[in-house]
Amino acid sequence: MLVPLYEAVYDRLGVGPGTRMLGLECGSGLALLMAAARGAAVTGCEPDEQRLALARERLLPEPQWGVPPGGRARTRLLLGTPDRLPRPVPAEPFNLVTALDPATAPGTLTPVLAAAARLAGHGAPVVLAGWGPSERCATGRVLRMTARLTEQRVRLSGRDDLEELARAAGLRPDGSGRVSCPFGYPDMDSAVRGLVSTGLFDAAVAATDQQQVDKELAEALHPYRGGDGTVRMDNVFRYVIARA
Repeated sequence: MLVPLYEAVYDRLGVGPGTRMLGLECGSGLALLMAAARGAAVTGCEPDEQRLALARERLLPEPQWGVPPGGRARTRLLLGTPDRLPRPVPAEPFNLVTALDPATAPGTLTPVLAAAARLAGHGAPVVLAGWGPSERCATGRVLRMTARLTEQRVRLSGRDDLEELARAAGLRPDGSGRVSCPFGYPDMDSAVRGLVSTGLFDAAVAATDQQQVDKELAEALHPYRGGDGTVRMDNVFRYVIARA
């Protein structure tokens, strides 16, 4: 779903064989996989064991999934946060840090970013991503409709949230961009499963149960179902490039 976002960031920063990338909250590893396919050496940190297991399946078997020969030796995956990583030797610090999961809470990410910045070279880009304007994110409306299950207020990224997050971590904002990322599914069941797998609805599942969340999601998604049964939600995501 976020492939256009990853591609836009990697194209802008010229990710390739010379890139030593640290991915924060890397999830199931798709963003790492795409960077590795460009020849980058990738390290991923993920606090969720199940998502990290999916990342290992993608990145650590014998070269496949588009990972070039030698990709295995150039890939590291860590359960937890970057403060558990040994510091690279001075000649080989990370020259790109990414935090591309919009589901990560800013309060959780601030100390993680600060720790990651200490592992990056001076002036290395640190990329943060989040939701774009609420009126241009159909998925945000679905999130708000299901938020009543947890009695928590859902808030998408504000105009300067990413810049403020970067500054709080001791980083200097140095550019930004917007990317269209439509979420498309062949049918309603696929849409429900796909959205649940993102982790955006974990709190709702914990507060109620999976069956109730699936039911609420299907109802919230009804306006986005086409005559052929497919489901499409148009979204815009925003990213900020900061410097370590």
